[in-house]
Amino acid sequence: MAILLNIARILETPVIWIGSRAAWLSVILMAVIVFDVTLRHWFVVGSTQLQELEWHLHGALFLLCLGWAYIRGAHVRIELLSDRWSARRRAWVELAGCTLFLLPYVTMLLIYGGDYVAISFAYEEASASPTGLTNRWIIKGVMILGVALLGLAGTARFLEAIVYLTGTAETAGKTRFAAAQRTISSRT
Repeated sequence: MAILLNIARILETPVIWIGSRAAWLSVILMAVIVFDVTLRHWFVVGSTQLQELEWHLHGALFLLCLGWAYIRGAHVRIELLSDRWSARRRAWVELAGCTLFLLPYVTMLLIYGGDYVAISFAYEEASASPTGLTNRWIIKGVMILGVALLGLAGTARFLEAIVYLTGTAETAGKTRFAAAQRTISSRT
């Protein structure tokens, strides 16, 4: 079981590395938004390229940080229910969610997404707006990268749930499920 936990940590490494750096896109996004608003408000100059750049930066920020948020437990979940559950039950729900929803969804996106990017690249797809951004394949490629990172994060959580549910007390104690259980126990 320690091997599975080590594999989970190895899978998390690129997700954490890329996600923590991609979070800095928020600073760039804010600068672009302020610049765009300043141009439109004070100089009455609108720019389709700036607005599309904002969308692309926002998309990249979300996609590249999604797996990182999932690993950290910062993603959306129904705390009303999960906060009352034992760590064991949460591990079972995580295992089922990864098996039935997350990993199949990621797999489908990766299978069909590669063609989506390749076609966009081959046809030199650009914005529908004549003054918009070119090279639409870049943001589509970021989408595939983000989904792949989410897949790595989901696989890591899947392995961690298996370790928690079937491992020894020592290895199970090294998982995030055990850490979450200690946090809940300290609140009561």
